[in-house]
Amino acid sequence: MKLRPIMFVGTCSDAGKSIVNTAFCRIFRQDGYRPAPFKAQNMSLNSYSTPEGGEIGRAQAVQAEACGIWPHTDMNPVLLKPSTDQTSQVILNGKPIGNMSAREYFRNGNKEELFREAVAAYRRLAEQYNPIVLEGAGSISELNLRDRDITNMRMAKAVGAATYLVADIDRGGVFASVYGSVMLLPEEERQLIKGILVNKFRGDVSLFEEGRQLIRQITGIPVVGVIPYFKGIHIEEEDSVALETKATTAREGKINVAVVRLGRMSNFTDFNALERDERFHLYYTTEVAEIEKADIVILPGTKSTMADLQALYENGVAEAVVRAYRRKKKVVGICGGYQMLGLRIEDPEQVEGSLTEMKGLGLLPLVSVMQDKKVVCQSRFRFKQYETECTGYQIHMGTTCSVDGSDRSRALNRLSGEMTDGYWLDEYCWGSYMHGILDNPVVLDDLAGGFPSAKGEPFDYRVFKDRQYDLLADHVRKAVDLDYMYSTLML
Repeated sequence: MKLRPIMFVGTCSDAGKSIVNTAFCRIFRQDGYRPAPFKAQNMSLNSYSTPEGGEIGRAQAVQAEACGIWPHTDMNPVLLKPSTDQTSQVILNGKPIGNMSAREYFRNGNKEELFREAVAAYRRLAEQYNPIVLEGAGSISELNLRDRDITNMRMAKAVGAATYLVADIDRGGVFASVYGSVMLLPEEERQLIKGILVNKFRGDVSLFEEGRQLIRQITGIPVVGVIPYFKGIHIEEEDSVALETKATTAREGKINVAVVRLGRMSNFTDFNALERDERFHLYYTTEVAEIEKADIVILPGTKSTMADLQALYENGVAEAVVRAYRRKKKVVGICGGYQMLGLRIEDPEQVEGSLTEMKGLGLLPLVSVMQDKKVVCQSRFRFKQYETECTGYQIHMGTTCSVDGSDRSRALNRLSGEMTDGYWLDEYCWGSYMHGILDNPVVLDDLAGGFPSAKGEPFDYRVFKDRQYDLLADHVRKAVDLDYMYSTLML
């Protein structure tokens, strides 16, 4: 049966739209449909490579995973990747088209063209999947951005989506936020709102029955679900705001893994597997004292490698990382962090900024050269000497070569044919461009090697993630009036 598209929009940022969207992607799949996610425009440093070599926001890749399908650039046609506090790289249909300041992006005349591209991407998806599960961005009632919005109610209207407003009751003011969000919409957009989902409710849900009735009285729109707050379900988060809730200090009894928190850190989801594997204790830090407590130190990816490396020299972290290796601690670099571990980074065309060259940490005999061309691909590889096939993805600008001609003999990962990736110095230090490398059980087991005090069984993060989607779907399914929601989707 063909269904209308469904869209989840919010009263504010972080209301839980992405999580709700993910839940319904899995619910529709469980109910025998073939859903696909869609978000016209996303802003995030957490991105993902699609099989065809395009780049999309990580949230849409997670939602595609919940649907049981491969991610595609049509699921997120416009992606903004902040480079500085004022500028972002603009990704259109998976490919970078340049850098823009916020003023240029929101004030110039390109939004009509981008909206047409977004609608075209939606149409292509709708030909293959049923239903399309759309996600809005931020608040639906930003009056100063209404005429330039390509993500929220304008998209809902263009595709005829049954739209549901997600409100975060945990932060307070739910009645005002719902009423204001609804009443600030033009009447034709207000008619698209079919229901309200009150999210992150703590306590006895039955106590909010009066609240449900009051919201319907003041808005004319039913509350179709009150979703309880949860902690025991783990879905990958895209927004770097999630880092504020992560551990920042070492602890006893496990393998301490310190991820250096860079100013423009990207793809922090690379380390989620370490957070869930009970053998490890993962924490994020810029404190030298906490890095010195770590058994493993990881330099992550970044959108601004040279600027972040310069900051590490200034705050003493660079020296602490080198000192950790000399003390026989394991040191790992991924993507931009891999480049930092080399002898130097060159940027002759000033791709990243005004600096043209910077000394690396000198642990690996490598030189990286920044280039305009971005490498975006998914990869299958074999890690170190192991024969188990692993998977990951690459998103980087620049090439890295050894200065001693040992590229292949010291390669960390063996890809198809003669292709290789990364550098394996010794049992204490390696680097790779491969995002998602730690999602592979063989890599986690290797990383845990040499720590006899570590307790815990081998961990398969992909199996873990799939189970979380089912748990999330069950949690949301119990909290909403699914029959009513399906009735609004019937054509």
